[in-house]
Amino acid sequence: MSRLDPIASPLPAYTPATLHGAAAVYAVAGLPVFPCAPGEKRPLTEHGFHDATTDLRQVERWWRRTPEANIGIATGTGVDVLDIDVHALGTGFPELRSLRQAGLVDGWAQAVRSPSGGLHLYYPSGQGRELRSWSRGQAHLDFRGRGGYIIAPPSTVLTEHGLRRYEVIARGRHPRPVDADAIRDLLTPTPEPRTPSAAPGGVVDAGRLAEWVSRLPEGNRNAGLFWAACRLTEAGLSLAETQAVLEPAGIAAALDAREITATIRSAHRTTQLTPTPPTSSPGAASASSGLRR
Repeated sequence: MSRLDPIASPLPAYTPATLHGAAAVYAVAGLPVFPCAPGEKRPLTEHGFHDATTDLRQVERWWRRTPEANIGIATGTGVDVLDIDVHALGTGFPELRSLRQAGLVDGWAQAVRSPSGGLHLYYPSGQGRELRSWSRGQAHLDFRGRGGYIIAPPSTVLTEHGLRRYEVIARGRHPRPVDADAIRDLLTPTPEPRTPSAAPGGVVDAGRLAEWVSRLPEGNRNAGLFWAACRLTEAGLSLAETQAVLEPAGIAAALDAREITATIRSAHRTTQLTPTPPTSSPGAASASSGLRR
């Protein structure tokens, strides 16, 4: 098992309670930030997390325009985040316990409780090590590295119980980069992706669908996401539940957050309006959705 040396954490020791104040503090600390819609995870910038910056003047302009904007931090530059999910389909905490026993999740710099009751473990990004984002839906656990982003405290998100805040609940003493490759390998000894089939009895395996979406090759990502969203909608999942399952997978596949949301909503509408649900392959789904990557 590899051990990475401790390094200084770029996370600020203190975060203001106001969103504009916290965004400025993150930027000063060297973490690229960008605004997201109030109460949501959707970026407000034209190019999503690709517009994230540490330019304090730009940050001030963004939050002067939308004071209640949530704070997005582009991961992979400064911090990486292990996201342990809790939603209607399951929880990633059992897997987290296994990873802790294996010694793979020590060294976090900050622990944040998410509005759903999940957990975000922040790690300092290792110098010279580019770790790409990935999603393991079956384990209810995602990694946000290069090509991803996270919603940071003190942002709030609207849940079924009302607005809930991202809260820092602990800070680590000896932070070090996380070995995300080892975690991914432990969670997923899986072959190359193929179009997933339903589980016995016609039950859709949401975890397998999410993992499949996260590995989609360029040129078929939107179509595959659309197809997977149709399958989950047909299985009875709500729009919010479908987004909770597939959004991290879409981000891991390098799709833009707004693109992911639009595709899932389109699939949800299409499936509800179609008496006979589409059962064709994701390649055919691209024609019906009109979306391509």
